[in-house]
Amino acid sequence: MASRGVAGPLRGLVNSAARRSLPRFHNASIPSITRSMATEAPLPTSSAASSTTASASTSIPSANPNLYSPPIPEHIRPSTVHTTIYRFPTMEPLRFETYPSAHLLVPLRRDILHRAIVFEGDATRQGTASTKWRDDVHGSGVKLRPQKGTGRARLGDKKSPMLRGGGVAFGPHPRNFATGLPRKIYDLAWRTALSYRYRRGELIVVEDGAELESGNPKYLRGVFNANGWGNVDGRSLVITKDQRKNLWSAIEDAGEQGAVKTWTDIDVKNLLEMGRLIVEKSALDLILEHHQSDLQRPKAVVAKA
Repeated sequence: MASRGVAGPLRGLVNSAARRSLPRFHNASIPSITRSMATEAPLPTSSAASSTTASASTSIPSANPNLYSPPIPEHIRPSTVHTTIYRFPTMEPLRFETYPSAHLLVPLRRDILHRAIVFEGDATRQGTASTKWRDDVHGSGVKLRPQKGTGRARLGDKKSPMLRGGGVAFGPHPRNFATGLPRKIYDLAWRTALSYRYRRGELIVVEDGAELESGNPKYLRGVFNANGWGNVDGRSLVITKDQRKNLWSAIEDAGEQGAVKTWTDIDVKNLLEMGRLIVEKSALDLILEHHQSDLQRPKAVVAKA
């Protein structure tokens, strides 16, 4: 029997010989089963290829503006934004107007919008459902049969929910479903919704007094289809300061194209549920004026040049 001192070196020689007999494989021949952290791209092989790649990269359009983009840092965010004022319904550009970035360039906050929409939905619930519990049903409280001895189930008075004509077991009573939301958060949600539309190019500001020449819905369909505002493109919400006879009549008869409301009848959900907003300048100014309580220093609706 070999001693431990001899077995150790022999085992080392056998292992080294076995390693020499095995073929050497390069790391490149072993397929990788993990994904690299960076996106791999082929390297240009010549200067011509590099110039072609550079020219191709400059022709690639920018990222989809409809996708979420991170908020602009405060120190590089512009203090004002510009919007074009159009004449309705010809959509002739008239002039530029300047608005504070705190009004139309607010970062997207989905949580704020969700809280505002839930708050509005709770406030619109009627809560008028009413039923009679057993205490509300008129009748005697005498026990109908003895507790024991009849072989039948236990039964109380005739107002029991198990009997026909009895009360409803824990049925609904009139209640108020309204929930609370701080005014500053609600005002921030309004400007967040308008800013979301502004960044997507879906906030169209028109001159005051938006009206149609005729209340014929066919005329309205022609205007909406020519500008890409109709049902095919997601419908449109027209917001005015006051009611317009022809505009109201045409949109009510052509409801598939969109809707029209005054600025006092809209909420945050209305600003987000259709394809775009067509709003009169005076109506937009009133909306922004009434929803800026969260700003430390209320800013003027239209900044001076």
